[in-house]
Amino acid sequence: MTDLHSPQRSPTPGAPPRSATDLFGDPTDANPPQWLNPPLFLSDDFDAETYISDLRTFVPLDTLRSELRSHLSSLQRDLVDLINRDYADFVSLSTKLTDVDAAVVRMRAPLLEIRHKISTFREAVESSLSALHSRLKQRADAGEAREVLELLLDTFHVVSKVEKLIKELPSAATNLANGIANYADNGYLSNGVSFQHTEKGSNLRETQSMHLERIASEMNRLKFYIAHAQNMPFIENMEKRIQNASSLLDTSLGHTLVDGLEHRDANAVYNCLRAYAAIDNTKNAEDIFRSTVVAPLIQKVIPHSLGVSGASGDELEQDYKKIKQYIVADCKFLLDISSTENSGLHVSSFLANSILKEIHSTIQKGKPGVFSPGRPTEFLKNYKASLDFLAYLEGYCPSRSEVLKFRSEVAYTDFMKQWNVGVYFSLRFQEIAGALDSALVVASLVQTSSSEEQRPQDLILKQSATLLKCLHSCWSDDVLVLSCSDKFLRLSLQLLSRYSSWLSAGLAARKAGNTSPSPGCEWAISSASDDFVFIIHDLNCLAEEVCGAYLAHVLELLKSCSTEVLDFVKQSILQGAKSLKDLLPLVISAIVETIVERAVEDIRQLKGITATYRMTNKPLPVRHSPYVSGVLRPLKTFLDGERATTYLTKELRYELLQGAAFKITDRYYELAADLVNVARKTESSLQKIRLGAQRRAGASSDVSDHNISDTDKICMQLFLDIQEYARNLSSLGIDAATIPSYRSLWQCVAPSERQNTISL
Repeated sequence: MTDLHSPQRSPTPGAPPRSATDLFGDPTDANPPQWLNPPLFLSDDFDAETYISDLRTFVPLDTLRSELRSHLSSLQRDLVDLINRDYADFVSLSTKLTDVDAAVVRMRAPLLEIRHKISTFREAVESSLSALHSRLKQRADAGEAREVLELLLDTFHVVSKVEKLIKELPSAATNLANGIANYADNGYLSNGVSFQHTEKGSNLRETQSMHLERIASEMNRLKFYIAHAQNMPFIENMEKRIQNASSLLDTSLGHTLVDGLEHRDANAVYNCLRAYAAIDNTKNAEDIFRSTVVAPLIQKVIPHSLGVSGASGDELEQDYKKIKQYIVADCKFLLDISSTENSGLHVSSFLANSILKEIHSTIQKGKPGVFSPGRPTEFLKNYKASLDFLAYLEGYCPSRSEVLKFRSEVAYTDFMKQWNVGVYFSLRFQEIAGALDSALVVASLVQTSSSEEQRPQDLILKQSATLLKCLHSCWSDDVLVLSCSDKFLRLSLQLLSRYSSWLSAGLAARKAGNTSPSPGCEWAISSASDDFVFIIHDLNCLAEEVCGAYLAHVLELLKSCSTEVLDFVKQSILQGAKSLKDLLPLVISAIVETIVERAVEDIRQLKGITATYRMTNKPLPVRHSPYVSGVLRPLKTFLDGERATTYLTKELRYELLQGAAFKITDRYYELAADLVNVARKTESSLQKIRLGAQRRAGASSDVSDHNISDTDKICMQLFLDIQEYARNLSSLGIDAATIPSYRSLWQCVAPSERQNTISL
């Protein structure tokens, strides 16, 4: 194995060349073989086991051992050669190592001196660093103490400045009074105050409001300082002075704001509101505006005295109209000021905490009955009027964020809590659902009474008309509350389900023939087949109305909802309409069953055919029985009746005709087949008896072989009857050959030569 990374040794000159196949034999020279690669022994990561395991795959272990021993001998020889070559230097090495200990002692002294100097310097540095840290801490403590001292001094100076500014307030008020008095001799306007007085008073009022705004800004600084210097004796000693200054400022601000509101001084009011905002006391400004301006106005509209009500009783619509006029005339100027852009007055909420709060309080005292849902009509009218008024107030909000802020105010929330729409819905639920229940518990179907001529598209039954009225009531303007629209939708679906359950339960009781039906199902037992025409008509009209105009009206009311919600509402109402349409087959089946039972009463007369031809000598019949003409008479009478022709479509009439014809024919076949089977069994028994008697008498047994039997006469009569029955069906528009039971009936009674072809 050749190592490409190790240098190759050139063969020894004069050595005989090795054979190309001599890979593992003993070398012919002193150099080791190439696969041994001695330089690998000097590498740091050399591993003997790995080396041997790699070579043993192609080098025998004996050969490897001999090569390693040869290499060891070679190394030993090289070592001896090196020693012999430099023997003089090797021997003199020991003589040069004399007095080594003395040399070590000489070298140790300067090293120890250097170590001592380094240690001393290090201690000095650590001492200086500790002193530096101590001085820095003292400096930081001094800085903090200085900051506290400066804070206390600033606080003291601000308190003094505030007190000084407050002391100037009385002189400003005196100047205001003197300014008005100085112009007492001038000409007056019609209201008793001269123009000069007004102008001078306005200037002084504005000056004082600006003065108060300055004091408020200083008070704001003072609050900042106090917040950063709490629990300090110096601040606690000045606490009384600060409280007195704050109280005087609040009092002066209140007087100035009231004066500005009374004189409509926009500049003075603006400055006062900024002052209130600076000291974070907008609540006082809202209370002052409420008590000074809003309360007297609302008192004029809704007196506080108990038992006193306005001309409109407990209705609020007219009151809100008057309040809106007062807001425009007396409150709008302040609302405009508070909504001034970049004024910093957005922190106040005069709409909620002044106007709405006062209106709420006044209504509670003067008209507490408006919040009672016990009178649903008046409650809803007042509730909607209140929502309109809230929307009007929101119109004064300059941005959407202000609208959201207005709705989040406590006054707004408290006002909305007064309107208990949950109780209102419960009362409406009882009213609407109770009306439908009252109409459905009657023992019979009741037609609507109308002075005008009934139109085909009008509902006929009072039960159906009540359902439609209740459905429209759920979404009428004088009932619906949009915030409860989900509940009214559920009520609408419950009404449809209740009507469907009433119909299905009645039809099930009628089909079961229950003579003592459960309450609410008596109508189905006592109703005639013509009455069910009204039900079919009403079901079609109701389904069309619910899927059409009614659904469109509901979706229009909920158009502000998302598309997903509208899709859900649409699918729910369509499902309710489908429940009505699903009842149509049941009603049609009930009509068919009634007609079939009447027809079967006539069909049962075929039993008289047996008595007519049994044990008689009558000839073969040549015409049909009289009963056949009456079999389809109930069906024809129903289809030609006024109700069916007026209220049923051609498609429904044909469906009824086909269903009744198939079922009548089924019953006809059952009765005729039983009659023929009995006749044939009886004929067979009589034939056996007759043959036995003839044998005992010794008479010939083939006397009557060529006579026509009674069974043949009965079958011939039935054959003539079903031919006439088929002709009657054909006159109604039904091909008897298309009815499977008729084909079976034909094969049962037709002569053998005519069984394969139905011909009339």
